Amino acid sequence: MKRSTDRILTTHVGSLARPHPLLELMRSRVEGQPYDAAEFERRAREAVKDVVQQQAAAGIDVVSDGEQSKAGFLGYISDRLSGLEVDTVGVPDRQVAREELEQFGEYYAEYLGGKAQTMVRNPPLVCTGPITYTGRDVLQTDIQNLKAALATVDVEEAFMPALAPRIVGRNEYYTSGRDFLEATARAMHDEYAAIVEAGLIVQIDDPWLTALYYQDPEHLGPEEHIEMLNLAVEGIPPERIRYHTCYGINEGPRIHDVPLLDLVPLLFRIRAGAISFEAANPRHLHEWHVWESVKLPEDKLLIPGMISHAYNIVEHPELIADFLVIYAGLVGRERIIAGADCGFSSTATFSPEVNPKVVWAKFRALAEGARLASERLWR
Repeated sequence: MKRSTDRILTTHVGSLARPHPLLELMRSRVEGQPYDAAEFERRAREAVKDVVQQQAAAGIDVVSDGEQSKAGFLGYISDRLSGLEVDTVGVPDRQVAREELEQFGEYYAEYLGGKAQTMVRNPPLVCTGPITYTGRDVLQTDIQNLKAALATVDVEEAFMPALAPRIVGRNEYYTSGRDFLEATARAMHDEYAAIVEAGLIVQIDDPWLTALYYQDPEHLGPEEHIEMLNLAVEGIPPERIRYHTCYGINEGPRIHDVPLLDLVPLLFRIRAGAISFEAANPRHLHEWHVWESVKLPEDKLLIPGMISHAYNIVEHPELIADFLVIYAGLVGRERIIAGADCGFSSTATFSPEVNPKVVWAKFRALAEGARLASERLWR
């Protein structure tokens, strides 16, 4: 994983809006309806090439495939793991903390209800057999699509997001939630290792670290969660791993978010070379102060979000530069990569939270802010 040795590098969290023709095919695929598989693969390949080129044109140094082939950062898992079936009894995971739902019920009923109408719906899952990794073919297709797209651009590096080990559905097979989670961790190791072996950075997406403080269906605590994360990355060089956590909420009050200071001890224990986290959202803008009193381990980088996934305002490059200079002064300029708070289409949807044209404007502002900060930091 490259460091910002002579300028502040830029990246983001991974997911980007999918083109509508691809979404139509994806929806049929997820819902078990007839669809043209060859056309889906062709459109996914073209979509990856397009988003990689647009990232490069916007000034992003460390790019992703935009998760173009995935119905969602969680929904794709049924293509990768055995032992999972569609759950006709259970219900999908709630995407916001219980306290938020209870305090702002009317807001979330309207907000989430409206979003649900435009999403590619991923059915809830139930574990009915042993969890093993079976997604090698589809993973290799994703890797090949990204590497083919990279051949058309000049960027510093590329990363591929992958789901963190977690309870991925109701458990009817394992004797305990811990056994279920351990099996998932061992299986997901295969995905992480294959991404790194392909010469890419793996980003482990894990919003549940923050959610564990509120709810966990199997009563697993943060300590066990970190233990399983480290089991899943065992043997993979930490410098090839980015870890991303956030709060799993897009536009909302967010007053129940866990403070970054409470998470830092857990984040430092994860065997990953870089930590990606929310820093641009107004609920978290102040948390740069954490690094005044907390010493960042020498083997870790920070990827603070400088642009938000929760609103359509384009952050000003001068403000981005100011915050990058602050972070650089606290932990070292070479250990900062300018990032985003979260993905811009974590779930495949016809109506992303942030308009795709606004996303590209945000990326350009991020690149310009990094350039301005670099002029100040390396002058």
